[in-house]
Amino acid sequence: MNVWLLLSAAVVIAAIASVRIAHRTGLPSLLIYLGLGLLLGESGIGGIHFENAQLAQQLGLVALAVILAEGGLTTNWNHVRDAVPAALVLATAGIAVSIVVLAAAVHGLLGLDWRTAMLLGAVLASTDAAAVFSVLRRLPLPPRLAGILEAESGFNDAPTVIVVVMLSELPGLTPTLGGTLLETLIELVIGAGIGIAVGPAGVYALRRVALPASGLYPIAVLALALFAYSGAALLHGSGFLAVYVATLILGNARMPHRAATRGFAEGAAWLAQIGLFVMLGMLASPAELPGVLVQALVSGLVLVLLARPASVMISAVIVRLLRIGAVSWREQVFLSWAGLRGAVPIVLATIPWAAGIPGAKGLFNDVFIIVIVFTILQGPTLPYLARRLGLTAEGEARDLDVEAAPLEELHADLLQVRIPHGSQLHGVEIFELRLPENTMVTMVVRGGRSFVPAGTTRLMAEDQLLVVTTAAQRETVERRLRAVSRRGKLAGWYGEGGG
Repeated sequence: MNVWLLLSAAVVIAAIASVRIAHRTGLPSLLIYLGLGLLLGESGIGGIHFENAQLAQQLGLVALAVILAEGGLTTNWNHVRDAVPAALVLATAGIAVSIVVLAAAVHGLLGLDWRTAMLLGAVLASTDAAAVFSVLRRLPLPPRLAGILEAESGFNDAPTVIVVVMLSELPGLTPTLGGTLLETLIELVIGAGIGIAVGPAGVYALRRVALPASGLYPIAVLALALFAYSGAALLHGSGFLAVYVATLILGNARMPHRAATRGFAEGAAWLAQIGLFVMLGMLASPAELPGVLVQALVSGLVLVLLARPASVMISAVIVRLLRIGAVSWREQVFLSWAGLRGAVPIVLATIPWAAGIPGAKGLFNDVFIIVIVFTILQGPTLPYLARRLGLTAEGEARDLDVEAAPLEELHADLLQVRIPHGSQLHGVEIFELRLPENTMVTMVVRGGRSFVPAGTTRLMAEDQLLVVTTAAQRETVERRLRAVSRRGKLAGWYGEGGG
């Protein structure tokens, strides 16, 4: 046990250290983690023989649920709200177009049978939340465009998993279009229903139960996410949609220790990514990869140059016809190139392999090569493409970050406020905030030094404030601070939480 603990700790430390390299190169860190897995695998220096596709599938799906939970918790609903209709079209109609186009192309070009071609199309249809989030957080994109990519990567796992499972569980035949659509709709409705039930229930409970230790709040939120995932799966619904909806609700509610909860979820997601990619790297057989290299490259080119652009273009037409927004041609070009694949397609490729579908191991090898090659090709070029298309949004102000810690015995709340660059709070004197009665800014932390402010103290970007207020006034204080941060010190003097 000590040997395995030592090896596991060394792998995690190496993976964490490699994040810096990935950040400098612009590559998603998944590539380095997959490389670590290959080094530990049967053909690497570790010599570990791991070929249990069924175990890899089960562990992979749970790891994806944790990663998706972090995505939901850290997604700002105000940023993605306007983008959700377009993202939903991309995650449904866009997925269907991508599957059909890729399947038809590889059937004609490579001679794959229809079942294998459809499986390949379904496995590669979903963008990967971890890969997309890792790139988006370094790119200053307009909020709506970033929101479309972010929400799409959160929503599109659910329908693709359903289609892959259906194709893998029906030996010898391909399900009908009507049956596939009906079952997909039922599972999505069940998953969404579970998420909508678990999210608000969790918010209600966490607001009213005073836990004895702040560290219990993040654990409770992660447990609620896994409860939503497993509950939906047991009811034959979409566990991925359930966990994403539930955590989206939890992450955007005013809960105690919200920032700490997001930090914990981010750490758990990083650990899940490391374990997942290393495991998938160990599962691959490097000796078999050269034999499918040409087939994989052809399939990847069809995906990137034909299937993904077609899905984006048709989705944009549907969005315009439904009058739920518009996607410009520049945004369509960027969305087409930004459909990064990562862990999700590789994990999905283990489903037909575990089910014993003929040729499924070759399908896994195809997907493994496609993910590596096209992540290297697409990831580093996204910033350049965004600049060429005029889609960067440098200097855009971030939302005000407010964390609340309940002071139960005093019937009060302690708010920790971080002022981001671009906030209108910069330059405002504390008395000009016009905070409600029984509310006080008790401390300012600036440049590593803390001091007790006066009413005439002028706030600056990157300041951290400690604000004490009564529990009854907390929401009013938050609204007032956010209003000033967005629109300046005159905001809200006439009717919005100040006065």
